[in-house]
Amino acid sequence: MASLNLASIFSYSYRGFSAPVTLLRTLASTRAYSLNKKALVWCSLSKRKFSCESLKQDIASTTATSSVNGYPEYTRLLPCPSHNSPPRIEHLVVSEEGPVLDYICKALDLPPLFVADLIHFGAVHYALVCPQPPPTATPEQIRVFEEVTAPSVLKKRASIKGKTVREAQKTFRITHVDQFLEAGMYLRVHVHPKRFPRCYDIDWKSRIIHVTESFVVLDKPAGTSVGGTTDNIEESCATFATRALGLTAPLRTTHQIDNCTEGCVVLARSKEDCSVFHGKIREKTVKKLYIALAASPVPIGVVNHYMRPINMAPRLVSEEFIKGWHLCQLEVMECKRVPWPDAVVEEKYCVQDCGWPSKDHAYECKINLLTGRTHQIRAQLAAVGAPLVGDSMYMPAAVAEMVSPGCNPFGKYKKQYTSEDDKAIAVEEWVLCHGKEPNVAIGLQACQISWDDGKHIYNAGSPWWRC
Repeated sequence: MASLNLASIFSYSYRGFSAPVTLLRTLASTRAYSLNKKALVWCSLSKRKFSCESLKQDIASTTATSSVNGYPEYTRLLPCPSHNSPPRIEHLVVSEEGPVLDYICKALDLPPLFVADLIHFGAVHYALVCPQPPPTATPEQIRVFEEVTAPSVLKKRASIKGKTVREAQKTFRITHVDQFLEAGMYLRVHVHPKRFPRCYDIDWKSRIIHVTESFVVLDKPAGTSVGGTTDNIEESCATFATRALGLTAPLRTTHQIDNCTEGCVVLARSKEDCSVFHGKIREKTVKKLYIALAASPVPIGVVNHYMRPINMAPRLVSEEFIKGWHLCQLEVMECKRVPWPDAVVEEKYCVQDCGWPSKDHAYECKINLLTGRTHQIRAQLAAVGAPLVGDSMYMPAAVAEMVSPGCNPFGKYKKQYTSEDDKAIAVEEWVLCHGKEPNVAIGLQACQISWDDGKHIYNAGSPWWRC
């Protein structure tokens, strides 16, 4: 059957996949299928609204050479490009058994060396059984899906005997180019993995703060990932620190800080050491101090908010208690006025101009993080009118609230809505208008980490804006 027309519009963030059954159930309306002789394929695009055809044109216009299908001509993943390519994720239902490398090359018309690089980067994932197709699937697409997942077919597959459907639909990384595929398996291929070019500009040995037999403390540079992403575990702090120290066993991630944040992170030397540190985090014996460069002064003392319990950026916070929302607390220990970073420093660290009206002075705040929510400092300071310098995800939202008080559905001057539906629409529009990920650095550093009642205390170097 010929490929279907994929010119319909999608709105979906392509990062952060979980188990495919949950993913498809939640975002079913954002998927479309296409069929070819080798596989059942559906595609997903970024949060920005694109059609598949217009996306291909955008890619082709920025590439010197293009393949016949409109995508750039693929060669290798290294050397690292200076910019990320437009998103391309392919979802396949395997129809022919065989090695994964051969199958992807045929199904997606990609060269073997490029597919081998994708597997090395951790950009290919599989599940033993494909999740349910979205409601937008055509009868023919559903028929193909039902053929490969029929109970009579699944009963013959020894690999899924004794497993529940949920267990069989759990995704794992493909780790070897010769990994064998069975008909009916699900593949997710991140053809354009998120890249981290700054990894290649760092003197990683100089960023090592301390090394023991159990852990390594690293002064993480801004613009890098601690342990990698769903589609790229190669360009990560853990990988590059392992190589810089000449270790044979890879370092393991014990906790995270945002890609755009710099400062102290702890990497474990073994799986057992990782578990020990996780226990310290659960017991709340790990303490973290941050230095934040805010656009406005922040009052000294404890700042309280409640964060919406939805794993989606930007994070929404409210000063008022909302049932089911998570308490966020941080303590501002000191706040002093400092010069706004000059243009040379901002250019060096790719700090974005987010429309803040006055750039004469910034305010350096020392913060004791009392709860550890994702984006907590960034979201809370923006909510009090003091967003972080360069934070393209939260500063424009703070500027919008300054210009039009009440436009933030959970802001200080929030409007009263006539119905819950009206409020839900306003929230959705607010989220769609904001949430652009920073390029490299924002005004935030994890300046100190300690545990065991101060027995272990480690400090990062000077933050980028003091350079």
